[in-house]
Amino acid sequence: MRCTVIGAGVSGLSCAIRLLESGHQVEVVSDKFSPDTVSDVAAAIWYPFLAAPVDKADRWGLETYSELERFAKEVPEAGVTMRDGREYLRQVVDLPTWGSKIAAFRVLESDEIPNGYVFGWEFRAPVIEMPLYMPWLKSKAERMGCTFRQDKIGDLSEVPGDVIVNCVGLGARELCDDEEVIPARGQILFIEQDPGVGHFDQQPETLTYTIPRSDVTVLGGTAQVGDWSLEHRPEDDDLILSKVEALWPDLDRSKIIGGNVGLRPSRSEIRLELEEIEGRLVVHNYGHGGAGVTLSWGCAEDVVSLIEGIQ
Repeated sequence: MRCTVIGAGVSGLSCAIRLLESGHQVEVVSDKFSPDTVSDVAAAIWYPFLAAPVDKADRWGLETYSELERFAKEVPEAGVTMRDGREYLRQVVDLPTWGSKIAAFRVLESDEIPNGYVFGWEFRAPVIEMPLYMPWLKSKAERMGCTFRQDKIGDLSEVPGDVIVNCVGLGARELCDDEEVIPARGQILFIEQDPGVGHFDQQPETLTYTIPRSDVTVLGGTAQVGDWSLEHRPEDDDLILSKVEALWPDLDRSKIIGGNVGLRPSRSEIRLELEEIEGRLVVHNYGHGGAGVTLSWGCAEDVVSLIEGIQ
């Protein structure tokens, strides 16, 4: 089939590669390509947290974990490494269903938990350096025969191809009249200091993380729902640093070298479904919030399944 993927972020490129692997002809159409997509500024670590529907998100996440773990072992140029991290919680909760299915998962001892927290776990997960990963994805798709066209799509019914794969993220507000898609603004800092392990508080109201990469450690974060501003705010830097220092007291502010801002495409539930629009078959795949990378390959597998189910 001739498949047109709209959107060149991590979701769009992952779908393109899976479709190519299944023998389809693929063109990716987008108004922005790397390094100018939202995906390019993602933190990014594998972690299926606060993504709905939960049962599907857990499955998509585990499928993606396996693929990213393989990249870490076999494809160093992809920019994926396996790192240990610790999640801290302010109350005792059930262990995540995916915990027993990933590497090095264990419950933390009481002396490993910072003040203010009562529970937590350690896990080993892929850290994805998006400035490397995004160009690698595009190059891989190109080598497989994917074509690319820069254009802003205003009407799905006018897109060429036998089937359309809609991975436009926040653009779905306009393209699909989906007002449920809203930005969750994320601001981060970069520091030339390694915390040893990642530190995480993934609750939206106290969101905090340190993600050690090979070049820098990413410090975050914010999740300001409905905020469209891409301006880097000093007051958010102060908030981020105060939260991070509570988890990582050895942080050295003199080693901070910059930061970034991105708008996550948030939605109450990820939209991954088939729809017919004026006789055109469209597979929607958007609304991943901060879990776009974490769920990318699992979602791409479902996109291919939906398309091959209509052949």
